[in-house]
Amino acid sequence: MAEPAETEQQRGVRHRQRVLFDGVAQLYQSTRPGYPAEIIAFMLETAGVGAASSVLEIGCGPGQLTRDLARYGFRLTAIDIGQEMIAAARRSVRGLAVEFQVTPFEDFAAADASFDLVVSATAFHWIDPEVKFSKPARLLRPGGWLAILSTGERYDDPLGAALDGMWAARSDGQVRRRPPPDEITASGLFGEPVHREHEQRTVLAPEAVIGLENTRATPLSWPAAARQAFTEELRAQLGSATEVHLTQHTALTMAQVS
Repeated sequence: MAEPAETEQQRGVRHRQRVLFDGVAQLYQSTRPGYPAEIIAFMLETAGVGAASSVLEIGCGPGQLTRDLARYGFRLTAIDIGQEMIAAARRSVRGLAVEFQVTPFEDFAAADASFDLVVSATAFHWIDPEVKFSKPARLLRPGGWLAILSTGERYDDPLGAALDGMWAARSDGQVRRRPPPDEITASGLFGEPVHREHEQRTVLAPEAVIGLENTRATPLSWPAAARQAFTEELRAQLGSATEVHLTQHTALTMAQVS
């Protein structure tokens, strides 16, 4: 079953929002978490990649995953739509061999069957539906793997409930975090997906929470006044707290090209 076609309005919103992160590249780099070593190790072991393998990272951002992949010595290509994101990623892997390109995945040019692993971390949902699975399948060598990672924060209550309410009040009542559907099997281009999840309890400083929540596409798309009001309300919710407790949830879905 093919993914439902998006409307022109939905496509326009997605294309506008996916370029907004470049304006907060430094804040994104300093507040967004990386990915657990256990998840990365499982992904690479499952894909069977080694130092001679070619790996493509889609939507590398400022390099949270890139710096971990680069340490394995792959022939690593990392792409992102944002010039400032790529600049930050270059700094994060200084001294390691990575080929960077500023380009959306839709425009990325490479020969068919060029890669052993195509991976995207918290960025795959920004790709045009028409090529989301067909292009990775074409770029992968026989037996190659597509891996999709995502990570998100679940704040302890009362902050978690309050923050969900703040988002709902600004989003026509919609809940802000909805798990993406697993469409790999439906594409008909890959084998049975492999799933792995990881949860870790952690603590952030209040200012880190404020910064993190202001790197999301929805508030970045608001007018400056609305974003400032959101920030002030969040700061009021945090009150005199000196630390914020939360669970960091990371999910991996990967499948081998048919």
